Amino acid sequence: MRERLRAHPYAVDALIAAGSLCCILLGAATEPHGPGGQPRFAERDVTATTALLALLSCGMLTLRRRAPMPVLLVTSLVSVIALVAGSPGPAASSDRQASLVVAPVIALYTVTNTTDRRTGWRAGALTVGVLTATAMAFGARPWYAQENLGILAWTALAAAVGEAVRNRRAFVHAIKERAERAERTREEEARRRVAEERMRIARELHDVVAHHIALVNVQAGVASHVMDQRPDQAKQALAHVRDASRHALAELQTTVGLLRQSGESTAPTEPAPGLEVLDELVEGFRHAGLSVTVAAPGPGQELPALSSAVDLTAYRVVQEALTNVQKHAGRGAHAEVCIRRDGGALDIRVVDDGAGTTHVFDDGDERSNRNDRGDRGEAGAGTADGLGPREGESGGHGLVGMRERAAALHGVCETGPLPGGGFRVHVRLPLETTAPREETPA
Repeated sequence: MRERLRAHPYAVDALIAAGSLCCILLGAATEPHGPGGQPRFAERDVTATTALLALLSCGMLTLRRRAPMPVLLVTSLVSVIALVAGSPGPAASSDRQASLVVAPVIALYTVTNTTDRRTGWRAGALTVGVLTATAMAFGARPWYAQENLGILAWTALAAAVGEAVRNRRAFVHAIKERAERAERTREEEARRRVAEERMRIARELHDVVAHHIALVNVQAGVASHVMDQRPDQAKQALAHVRDASRHALAELQTTVGLLRQSGESTAPTEPAPGLEVLDELVEGFRHAGLSVTVAAPGPGQELPALSSAVDLTAYRVVQEALTNVQKHAGRGAHAEVCIRRDGGALDIRVVDDGAGTTHVFDDGDERSNRNDRGDRGEAGAGTADGLGPREGESGGHGLVGMRERAAALHGVCETGPLPGGGFRVHVRLPLETTAPREETPA
């Protein structure tokens, strides 16, 4: 029934107007002070003036939703006219006209319920004052009669109830809006966390796969090239391929295993790679034909104990930088890795000379790396930071991943080609990191 009434508001207004008309006519025909103090119904005649004014006043109530203020003005004016016109007669005539106050009471409730607080209180105070003063001044009974006080009470009550209903409706609306906003915020936060986790997983997988597959690619090309003339060297290259692929499978299995866990991730069985295993990482590149020199303090020397996040990020930066040297500079290039403490930050530099003479591709074909120099330094000089050409070889994820890792620890990452050839990667990571910075998916 409530939903049906809400679907037809003007029909509800018509029913309210009809009920008000019946109440006014019934009040005009009732003797409130009968024998024994009991009211007597149908004891008085309803005049044509009273019926006409009641019909006009109640008819205006059908428009109370569309024009609440004009309806209040008209119904109040009709009530004032009725009170003034009925004053010369006896008290019974005045009582008949007083029942017309029902219409402005309903109109006043509508105004305070649909307008703002200041307008509602002003309209309520004016209506209560005018109707009460008119009844007291022009009524046939004394000004302190209960009928006059009843007009004051009913009009004031209508204004208070309308204000209370409006406040409750605004409160409920605010609660619903706050709940919807909180729900949207939770959904956005969940989507943001999912995006950050996807970026983190993609970065980890890229670091694992790109490094090992690059070594496998180089060693497989070497084995294919020297298989006939130098079988011993080919066997050695295939052994490196086997080791690199085994390490890649192990790391991939660990990563995928963590992703498949439905509950809280348990502690990994192996520690995350860090600078303690930097020698093993560099040795793998040396086996692939890359000349690498490392300038880094040993355990317990210049560097303090690093946090796991800084240690892993430093390792991944060196790994990705040397992988890019192997992929883009080719065999015979020389890279220098320098890790040192600079104030309160860990300074990591990886510089290569870009002097590789050959590059072995997946099909075993050797091409002069000098023809591909545009893929690295020279073509990169034309971009803002020299990243486009080098990133283009690997889909643009390697150097972006370095930046994301450094930014997550409030560090900086600078990369670009060198004027005389080669490429430089410079990363600074604060040793005392605060909460990781929230990452924005690129």
